[in-house]
Amino acid sequence: MRITSLGLRTDVALRVLEGAEVVDRGDHLVIRSLDNPGFWWGNFLLLDAVPEAGTAGTWLTRFAAEFPAARHVALGVDTTDDQPVIPGEFLAAGLEPQRATVLTCADVRPPPHQNAAAEIRPLDSDADWQQSYELGVRCFGDDGAQDYLKRRAAARRRLARTGSGAWFGAFSGGRLLAQLGVCDAGGGFARYQDVETDPAARRQGLAGTLVWHAGRYGREILGASTLVIVADPADLAIRIYRACGFTDLQSQLTFERPPAG
Repeated sequence: MRITSLGLRTDVALRVLEGAEVVDRGDHLVIRSLDNPGFWWGNFLLLDAVPEAGTAGTWLTRFAAEFPAARHVALGVDTTDDQPVIPGEFLAAGLEPQRATVLTCADVRPPPHQNAAAEIRPLDSDADWQQSYELGVRCFGDDGAQDYLKRRAAARRRLARTGSGAWFGAFSGGRLLAQLGVCDAGGGFARYQDVETDPAARRQGLAGTLVWHAGRYGREILGASTLVIVADPADLAIRIYRACGFTDLQSQLTFERPPAG
């Protein structure tokens, strides 16, 4: 199965770099992250087209067969249609459609509100990666996400050690306030990952400054000709990416159903 959605294609490429298994079932791919079973978008099915009416039960059965211990459901859809027809039974089954915007640029530019006070550098030491995990907890909360976040930080660190990418942090007084990753997704593409800012340190220009620094790394060190980032079109962060030179390329469609309770 050849993936046409640039966002999902680079997602899968990064999951592979992190050690995920990808199995081609013909009309869908199975992406399985054995090291982090609680990572929804490391354990999902990628459908080769927008699902037809009457197929929700089939896809739920297939997901359960591939991930019998999973409490979540996650389905990606290989389409770039920005107004696909969503079968009603998907909504009735609790499968919430998530629409994202895939943005690209050839060379990122400095943000209009650059933060010159923070120390911007790659994460490297044990202390850095511990802070990366702790920042994740501050951003996502500590209600059951700790194991997922610890495993996520470990996967990021392994990937960075291979030289296939790097995670950059914005530090103030030695404290990590914001972070993101940029990785070689193959084919001349470098993909940004997980732009996160401490809720207490937002609106200080940290995210835009990180996007700029990481973009330079993607171009100069990873040798990418195209930088890729995926964002919620309703989130304020997309304005930061556009201000740094990114332009909208495609729409991305996924479905997810969180664990019950």
